[in-house]
Amino acid sequence: MSRPDKHELSTLSFNTLSVHGGNEIDKTSGAIRTPIVMANSYLLPYDPSTMDWSDTEAPSYTRNSGHNQICLQRKLAAMEGGEDAAVFATGVAALHAVFFTFLKSGDHVIVGDVTYEAVWRLFAELLPQRYKIEATFVDMGDMEAVRAAVRPNTKLIHTETIANPTTKVADIATLVSIARKAGALLSVDSTFTPPPFFRPLALGADLVIHSLTKYINGHGDAMGGVVVGSKELIHHVKADALVDLGGTISPFNAWLITRGSVTLPLRLKQQFATAQVVANSLAGDERVAYVTYPGLESHDQHQLAKAQFAGKGYGGVMAFAVEGDPDAQNRFVSNLKVITSAVSLGHDETLIVHVGGSGRGGAERYPLNFQKYGHLRLSIGLEDPQDLIADIKNALDETFDRS
Repeated sequence: MSRPDKHELSTLSFNTLSVHGGNEIDKTSGAIRTPIVMANSYLLPYDPSTMDWSDTEAPSYTRNSGHNQICLQRKLAAMEGGEDAAVFATGVAALHAVFFTFLKSGDHVIVGDVTYEAVWRLFAELLPQRYKIEATFVDMGDMEAVRAAVRPNTKLIHTETIANPTTKVADIATLVSIARKAGALLSVDSTFTPPPFFRPLALGADLVIHSLTKYINGHGDAMGGVVVGSKELIHHVKADALVDLGGTISPFNAWLITRGSVTLPLRLKQQFATAQVVANSLAGDERVAYVTYPGLESHDQHQLAKAQFAGKGYGGVMAFAVEGDPDAQNRFVSNLKVITSAVSLGHDETLIVHVGGSGRGGAERYPLNFQKYGHLRLSIGLEDPQDLIADIKNALDETFDRS
């Protein structure tokens, strides 16, 4: 029985692609799902002296590429609408791979001033101190500020589609225009907005990064990261950052993420719809100090999000705080029974984490409400929305009955 090859994947609808993309019937056993190949070496050709020992296309040594990694890369490239993909052990490894590959001493980067903490430290401390790479942190809600930050040596603009944790939305089409005019690459961390919800490459972004640990895996049991883009750009990522830095994903994690990605479109539909219902409920409770979620009309970038995401939803993550001091936030979280206090997001279960108003990289650039109250980051799972709302209301009742 034949399966769609990599050239046919683009002809499939997303739901069908999610099921069949990257999957190969095992020729040895006849298994209809790609098996886990727990090998670190593969059979060499008759004359291996003619080989490229850094080849990432044909399996020879799993640090370069293995069977499960190759299948997952093929699937993710098709899902994101890219020509190729490079898979890594974590999302941070994928982000670092982009920066390591395309930046050198003396280069300048424009970075969103609200960004993942590891990215903040890379550009605020490690890359400037060790490699003399300059970075300007800019409000990605202000396109004029981005334009003003461009220098002759600007080589990269890096943003998140929906920023972690403030949920600020970046205008990707305008950023593409700015990057093109500057002769710079645009890299987009689209972890909060996985396909089919949003595809930055379709608007002209050069590289898209995901923490596969989050929505694409979706089950909280595997870690991984991916960079997707053109064949030429991904070739450099593989050659420079995959082979010689060794951040390779394990075969088991690649298999788990491939398995989890099958239900991605179904999970996103449920999670994003539930997130809107929960955000509306939080916004209507006077015991809640603030809620920031792109689906709320009160959100500064609501109209941009509505246009950019074409009415498909507004993501599954929101930030809020209850009235009161940090201990009030902790009491609220401890009173939750269905929602779990844990880091990460995009899992099948709803997760919440209390982060204070200071102590994180770039926290001084967060909105005033975040600085005053800290924030609770809520990542919606697959539970019934009414159960989540009831859990939140019960926790609020218990929290404020004691205060």
